[in-house]
Amino acid sequence: MTKWVYTFGDGKAEGTAELRTLLGGKGANLAEMSNLGLPVPPGFTLSTEVCTTFYDIDHQYPDGLRNEVASALAHIEKITGKRFGDAHNPLLVSVRSGARASMPGMMDTVLNLGLNDETVVGLATLAGDTRFAYDSYRRFIQMYSDVVLGVDHHSFEEILEDAKMEKGVTMDTDLEADDWKAVVADYLALTLRETGKPFPQDPIEQLWGAIGAVFGSWMNQRAKTYRRLHDIPASWGTAVNIQAMVFGNMGDTSATGVAFTRDPSTGERAYYGEFLVNAQGEDVVAGIRTPQYLTKAAREGAGSTDPSMQEIMPVTFDELAKVFDRLEKHYKDMQDIEFTVERGRLWMLQTRGGKRTTKAALKIAVDMVAEGLITQEDAMGRIDPHGLDQLLHPTLDPAAERNVIARGLPASPGAASGEVVFNADEAEKLNKGGHNVILVRVETSPEDIHGMHAAEGILTARGGMTSHAAVVARGMGRACVAGAGTVRISYDKKEFTTGGVSVKAGDIITIDGSTGEIMLGAVATVKPELTGDFATLMSWADNIRRMKVRANAETPADAQAARDFGAEGIGLCRTEHMFFDAGRILAVREMILAKDEDGRRRALGKLLPEQRKDFTELFRIMAGLPVTIRLLDPPLHEFLPHEEDEIIGVAQASGVSVDAVKARIAELSESNPMLGHRGCRLGITYPEIYEMQARAIFEAAAAVMKESGTSITPEVMIPLAATKAEIDILKERIDGVAAAVSEEAQVRLDYLVGTMIELPRAALRAGEIAKSAEFFSFGTNDLTQTTFGISRDDAARFLWAYQEQGILETDPFVSIDRDGVGELVKLAASRGRKARAGIKLGICGEHGGDPASVAFFEEVGLDYVSCSPFRVPIARLAAAQATLKNAPERG
Repeated sequence: MTKWVYTFGDGKAEGTAELRTLLGGKGANLAEMSNLGLPVPPGFTLSTEVCTTFYDIDHQYPDGLRNEVASALAHIEKITGKRFGDAHNPLLVSVRSGARASMPGMMDTVLNLGLNDETVVGLATLAGDTRFAYDSYRRFIQMYSDVVLGVDHHSFEEILEDAKMEKGVTMDTDLEADDWKAVVADYLALTLRETGKPFPQDPIEQLWGAIGAVFGSWMNQRAKTYRRLHDIPASWGTAVNIQAMVFGNMGDTSATGVAFTRDPSTGERAYYGEFLVNAQGEDVVAGIRTPQYLTKAAREGAGSTDPSMQEIMPVTFDELAKVFDRLEKHYKDMQDIEFTVERGRLWMLQTRGGKRTTKAALKIAVDMVAEGLITQEDAMGRIDPHGLDQLLHPTLDPAAERNVIARGLPASPGAASGEVVFNADEAEKLNKGGHNVILVRVETSPEDIHGMHAAEGILTARGGMTSHAAVVARGMGRACVAGAGTVRISYDKKEFTTGGVSVKAGDIITIDGSTGEIMLGAVATVKPELTGDFATLMSWADNIRRMKVRANAETPADAQAARDFGAEGIGLCRTEHMFFDAGRILAVREMILAKDEDGRRRALGKLLPEQRKDFTELFRIMAGLPVTIRLLDPPLHEFLPHEEDEIIGVAQASGVSVDAVKARIAELSESNPMLGHRGCRLGITYPEIYEMQARAIFEAAAAVMKESGTSITPEVMIPLAATKAEIDILKERIDGVAAAVSEEAQVRLDYLVGTMIELPRAALRAGEIAKSAEFFSFGTNDLTQTTFGISRDDAARFLWAYQEQGILETDPFVSIDRDGVGELVKLAASRGRKARAGIKLGICGEHGGDPASVAFFEEVGLDYVSCSPFRVPIARLAAAQATLKNAPERG
């Protein structure tokens, strides 16, 4: 019989940290902390299987669940000595989500559940504090009405603001017991007015309403968006955690806080976090009140005068510090911790692996190796290869002029410039139009997730270092400045003001998430220094990985960047990119418009020295590393103009009539260019094009070998081949050119001729093709297009629906389709090796920089991956992780 509910508390638990898949991250770690004997309020977890069953059987609960929940409630009652719904000694609980992957703020939470018009009186008597009881009740009404009943939370906030204004105060803590009673009455009246029903008074009804809301929130829009952005399958489901309430809002000896065992922005080994006296957890993360620092050192470093927890609660802080150290050593990772202090007693509400910037992740991983906590292999597994992208782009130039107009908290490092926008929808819209934007909000909420993702950076007027904006921005790698208290935002006017400066929507600002500075205008940037912890981790990765990593590059700048990022050669040089240069396009067009082969050869003769120069520079920069050069691939019509004035200009430059140009354009037009006259088909019909390119390659190689003494072995790649015959015909011509150049230059030329496998037929006939081709490079962009029959240029219009409906887990143009395209890669690799021992196998599509795809290519045993220069470090780390993952299988 399936067990649906798992209890914890009083130094023991039915679960452990290993049951993360079943209990979710929060539930598994609550169980683990209980087993460690840490002070955890008792509770129970409804497993993720309840969630998946809930959706499988049309939003119904499985048989036996209600009985298990009743027994688990009795478990809490026994430990606490309180009873759920008892008017004199009430047990109150929190109801929280908890998926196996952390999704901060994406799903719903309800606190103080169990309060009603009777139990609030009992709570007041028990606590000896009527103000506290009614403060808790108003929080519960607002949260439950918002999450479960669908009443807009802003309506409650308006009532509260009116109450403070009437009393002449600005802080919630300034309101007294009678004030809260009046607010509660107004809240209850609002709920009745909005829903047509009284606020539910039965605690059991409240509990099941909250459970249903949390399970329901697994499929809310913001959760769906977060899962899509972070590749979290909907099939995982969420757990629900129900736990006895402990109260941080019971006066000046109570508090609540969020802490990290190390700095999540820098990785420094120092406690990092915030707390609030006389508050509940929502107050810290929501930015409603500005929190105080945990440690004296952090307070002094920030120049704050508000006392730290270390100073005003020294005994409790020391106890908390011991828990921090114990949890970090137990989990062997930096922890993100939530805690509450109730009248001087410490309670642990959550621990999890802390989200951190990539810079911090590198430092923490390298430091923990030095501390003996983890191995080098463990350290590499801790870094998300995608996250390295945060380190590979420019930061603000320290010498650049800065017009600093305000300062906030440095919530997420990095720098960003862009147009000011004040709502998430506008941020997303402008981003799709190619604009860089900075999202400016009073405070962010989970509903802003799509705008935060679209923005280059985020600026908030309220909130602290652990606010929603800060946590989400760090996870996304976005620069963020939070809690900029002098910034006054008017959504109606679409502007913010600070220090007499007015900034309107569309104005350019720059934020520095490492310093908290907000600047008017764009600020110059500098190239990152890839040294220190980054270099250390990369050296470990390079020592472990089996696959080589090359770069896709055709310009000297790209080639040099590739070398700087650790590329071990060029896996794809797209020669057509060189043809579009302004100084060459006329010769290309002259070649296309020529009436015969002689005319084409004359035009190609003008391109030869330019192509030779291109390849010479690449060979020099790569200094003997392999360089794979793809011969011309796109159809010729792509090089011809389409606007009338351009057509006239081409006609005049080429000495032909406008009608002749238009006739040639019409002649070359195709119904489906992707499957048309392109790739090796050009070489078959116009062999002089490939002959010119081959000559440029070999002459460049000969020249660099003579000047440097370095051995150069060009890899000449024939694109879009479907048959062995195509390879044979073109290879014979390439060999002839090589022999001629070798004799002319009096240099022995070593080279390889291979092909791109980008058609299903080529993959199926790879054994035959390998008899002529000396290497394969899988062009997974086109192979995905031709396997699915989908144009990647148009796929975005409908693939989102396929992902939402579970037809495809991921976009196959982003991450390799293992079952279809991947099967063709496996088959071609196997058949190619059987036909030609030692054949070199690589991949040069965009998948070469995708960690999940790199893992697949390691399983297949390819020799190298090739990707854009800025993704080379990502591929290097992903290749090392893949090697470690496959080590036991390779035996």
